[in-house]
Amino acid sequence: MTIQQCYVRQDALTDPGELAGAYDDLPETVSGLCEVVSELIIHVAWAERYGIPPDVPMVRQTQPGADRLKLIRASFAGPLNAARPPRSRTFGTCRDYALLLCSMLRSRSIPARVRCGFATYIADDIHHDHWICEYWSPSDQRWLQADAQLDALQIDQLRITFDHANLPRDAFLTASQAWRMARSNAVAAGAFGHGAARGLWFLHVNVYRDLLSLTNRQMSAWDSWRDAAPAGKVLKVDALAELDRLADLVTAFEDGSDQFAVLDEAASSNLMPPWLS
Repeated sequence: MTIQQCYVRQDALTDPGELAGAYDDLPETVSGLCEVVSELIIHVAWAERYGIPPDVPMVRQTQPGADRLKLIRASFAGPLNAARPPRSRTFGTCRDYALLLCSMLRSRSIPARVRCGFATYIADDIHHDHWICEYWSPSDQRWLQADAQLDALQIDQLRITFDHANLPRDAFLTASQAWRMARSNAVAAGAFGHGAARGLWFLHVNVYRDLLSLTNRQMSAWDSWRDAAPAGKVLKVDALAELDRLADLVTAFEDGSDQFAVLDEAASSNLMPPWLS
């Protein structure tokens, strides 16, 4: 099995279920699909900018594709590509956009996968914790990256000048890329994070989340990183060495190593973070 074949079939979180037919009339291009997805979800952190009152209930928990489509249908009657006001969209986070785009691409037999890492274009002072979707381009013979969260409002406010359906190579760093940069002191570890959670400890959380996502486990116990006690946020020498090894393993896989089984074994051995074990 090639790397691409590992990411053609739907998995538990990307499967649209009985609502798969909702994808039938969507645009043919990745750019067109990104535009559709960007107007189906509002990121909870951006809700106020869309005029959503703070007392409106907003679910942050990532939704499987089938459940997301049910929420979308319940919030607005019409096809997925119908224009809808912000208050008729569903709520979520960056991972929800990535999962939905991944689902749409796989439904067309386009290899796609969800990645966890850091965006360089969301905040001025930090490489921000973020999730995007990668898809295989036969013409380019490589994986391209798309950020389906970026709608017209965000593109304007973030001053985005690039194609969000084909991100520049340095716009999004996978967690392993970021880890290797921090460990080599190419970029300060404190430049990576989510709000006040920064540095090697948060980088290591995303290395594991990306490893699990690469093996189609896009949600995991590592998502509970906010529950970790401050005293446990110290990485010992052996933990650093293991993370170096995992980052190298992911990098080799990205460079064309057909070692999905090896990657899956590594992911299976790291399902539980230390604060829950």
